[in-house]
Amino acid sequence: MLSKKQKKLPMASKEKALICARAALDKKAEDLQILDVRIVSSFSDYFIICSGHSTRHVQGIVQAIEESLRPQKIYPKGIEGLGPGQWVLMDYNDVVIHVFYGPIREFYDLESLWSEAKIVEVGEAK
Repeated sequence: MLSKKQKKLPMASKEKALICARAALDKKAEDLQILDVRIVSSFSDYFIICSGHSTRHVQGIVQAIEESLRPQKIYPKGIEGLGPGQWVLMDYNDVVIHVFYGPIREFYDLESLWSEAKIVEVGEAK
């Protein structure tokens, strides 16, 4: 049993990614993909890419992801693009989340840029 003075271990990056994915799916994020980028990236372990059907939906997904990690006192290093809601990037250091408005996602096609990354089964997040 851990004493109160013992520090909790940091959450594993995969566990963090799955919590974020679950939160996004609970808000009905579309076409969610989790990419394991550990062997192709030096700055992050996992990417989550998903879409919303409107800018308000995108903002709601982002809010749900933030709220899912807040109880563990895990906060993003930065969030870009929340105001316009077209492409929001959430940087949790080891997990980077891209929430797109659908047509914008098609234009940038990040999945093709990171095609060498291993795809994590989304079923693990459900």
